[in-house]
Amino acid sequence: MTTRIIDFMGVGSPIIDSLAYISDDFLKTVKGAKGGMELVNSKKMKDIIESLPQKADQAPGGSSANTIIGLANLNTRVSFLGKLGMDVSGEFYKEMFKSIGGRTEQFKFSEEEPSGSCISLITPDSERTMRTNLGAAMTLSPDEISVNDFVDCKHVHVEGYLLFNRDLILKVLKSAKVAECTISLDLASFEVVEASKEILPELLEKYVDIVFSNEEEAAAFVSSKDSYLALDKLSKLCDIAVVKLGKKGAILKRGDEKTSVKAHVMKPVDTTGAGDLWATGFLYGLLNKCSLETCGKMASITSAEVVLVTGGSIPKKTWININNKLKVFLNDKQ
Repeated sequence: MTTRIIDFMGVGSPIIDSLAYISDDFLKTVKGAKGGMELVNSKKMKDIIESLPQKADQAPGGSSANTIIGLANLNTRVSFLGKLGMDVSGEFYKEMFKSIGGRTEQFKFSEEEPSGSCISLITPDSERTMRTNLGAAMTLSPDEISVNDFVDCKHVHVEGYLLFNRDLILKVLKSAKVAECTISLDLASFEVVEASKEILPELLEKYVDIVFSNEEEAAAFVSSKDSYLALDKLSKLCDIAVVKLGKKGAILKRGDEKTSVKAHVMKPVDTTGAGDLWATGFLYGLLNKCSLETCGKMASITSAEVVLVTGGSIPKKTWININNKLKVFLNDKQ
């Protein structure tokens, strides 16, 4: 059996995040539904940024990347597969990932396109509405993906935004499965689910071991607001299904085992990265062979910490506290 030197690989779009607090009135000037994510071209992105009432803060981001960076801060072995531009932003992103102990061999680079960017528009109710220009990340080609990218990895975490490129996500899922990795998929947004409804069930059943969704994504999948119905349908396709319920916590199912966990924070500062860091805690629990309920409790802790800060990055000193909290669960298991 091949020795796996990487615990978790993220696959997705490495993005430089811009974070801006805005009013609901300002959000009305931005086309699209509140709380969703839409792709925009570079001109539209520039227009939004230039119209902001104040300068946005910047940080490395991306859905799957947030999850994997979190896992690196829990002292697991990580890598990332995604495409950056050969620019200052791309170099910054790569060096940041290396600085937390991540392996960078699977990063791809574009000479033509700049690194991807995303603006998170945060309203007073802490809801975030995202507009993304994928840049170089969008040029990642199925031809650049091979089984060799995954052979050293135990588990691959894929962001649902890749569903916008069906050939690409299919190549990723097939290659990871041939390499005998387990696979998790975060459904990303209700727009993603709506756009991929006809292929999503087959992909989940054939390739995905763990599926993460929130209430809106689950509702889009089953065309119903019944989250328990969605959980049951998703669990018939994947070994483990999760539906996150925001302030109400989350419901989880594995086979006949069903459980729920509470949320830890009722008044978030910013919900950016909440779902991404929920996956961090959950996957960390699975790596340590914890029960389904304990994995959910760990996920609630990591998710709770990120909503107390702006953006998807938790400060280093906070990670020390998180590690200590999660060690309690590991010690109880022994």
